[in-house]
Amino acid sequence: MHILKKTFYHALVILPLLLGSGGQAHGEPDDLTETYKNLELFSNILSIVQQNYVDEIDSSEAIEGAIKGLLISLDPHSSYMKPDDFKELQVETKGSFSGIGIEITIKDDLLTVVSPIEGTPAFKAGIEAGDRIIKIEGEATKEMSLVEAVKKLRGNKGTPVTISIHREGFLKLEDFTIIRDVIPIHSVRASILEPGYGYARVTNFQRNTAGDLQKKLQELLGEGPLAGLVLDLRNNPGGLLDSSVKVSDIFLDKGIIVSTKGRLPDQDIEFSAHSSGFGYDFPIVVLINGGTASASEIVAGALQDHKRALVLGTQSFGKGSVQTIIPMADGAGLRLTTARYYTPNGTSIQAKGITPDAIVPKVPEAEESPKDPMKFLREKDLRFHLENVGDLTEREEKSEEPPAISETRLISERVVLDDEIREKLQDDNQLITALLVLKSMNLPAAE
Repeated sequence: MHILKKTFYHALVILPLLLGSGGQAHGEPDDLTETYKNLELFSNILSIVQQNYVDEIDSSEAIEGAIKGLLISLDPHSSYMKPDDFKELQVETKGSFSGIGIEITIKDDLLTVVSPIEGTPAFKAGIEAGDRIIKIEGEATKEMSLVEAVKKLRGNKGTPVTISIHREGFLKLEDFTIIRDVIPIHSVRASILEPGYGYARVTNFQRNTAGDLQKKLQELLGEGPLAGLVLDLRNNPGGLLDSSVKVSDIFLDKGIIVSTKGRLPDQDIEFSAHSSGFGYDFPIVVLINGGTASASEIVAGALQDHKRALVLGTQSFGKGSVQTIIPMADGAGLRLTTARYYTPNGTSIQAKGITPDAIVPKVPEAEESPKDPMKFLREKDLRFHLENVGDLTEREEKSEEPPAISETRLISERVVLDDEIREKLQDDNQLITALLVLKSMNLPAAE
């Protein structure tokens, strides 16, 4: 997300909306005529509703509803935020907030979980990616906006909220009563998997994520040199674009990290890496899955394109668009999709996602059900999602699927895990595989 100052608002939003779809101050005469006709039609309908509707209506609420309808018809990520909602968003990106800790979207007019944030009340309660929230405190969520839903899910720490969930395999709605808690902004945790091999988990991208990750890496190095690092971006719903650029920059010394392209020239931006001076040269394996979205896809794509890391897991979510947060004069905010972003090789992942270098299922393939209830909702499944308009440069389409790696195929007499480590990671086939891959990179060449 970007945040624009109020001074840019009239130039970037009012003129394109009122003076024509071309987004220019003068506009084409035909476009202007059509726009004014439609505005007159809207005015006439509003007047008829005010005079004839069975109950008296509030014109301000009616117009606000029309604005919401306009934005939701554009794409799933554009929205209008009332002043209170806008304040909550600002707090979320730089401070803590109280809630249950889930990333949500709208699919088929139903509130749907993209992924729970690890360690939060929702995660601990067993909420899963793909769950459909049918009711919040008994109120149906069909046609409820994302902003309204978020407002209902948040609340004071220690207060309960009951959500009614439908999940594949459920015979009826299941109620989950979740106690709200402070959702921490510290989005990085790290540990040593075994001597020489580190693990860093990034759960979302906030303003301090890059700094937190850097501190954690230094703590890991304080325990000894690293022969490899697992960077875990699974179920990471994204966050701030700038934060993802800074995280990528930690591991890259040069080259483009990500580029954005929109209708306005100001939206065509390239973000490049700089020499950090840290000199990290250890191998990296990045883990992704269907809950890896937006900013986390930027990091995975940047490290993959620069061949700085091997990406393992499953296809990511596929949110390749940039939302600009535009403050309004009355304290409200407009969240508007203004650009698509592209990986360093010029690849658009919109509605497609990052393809891992090797497919590694969550559980061994032999045990994975074809109707896995953990199957992720993806960008391409969302109503009104932006289409993938192609890459910045033409390239040959790869017809071959990435190889699938199962844990057992990697285990040999030369690549083994300590029994204690294996027991600790036994429920996470992807993490075990990542560690085995890192260890295989450090094996001496066969004679």
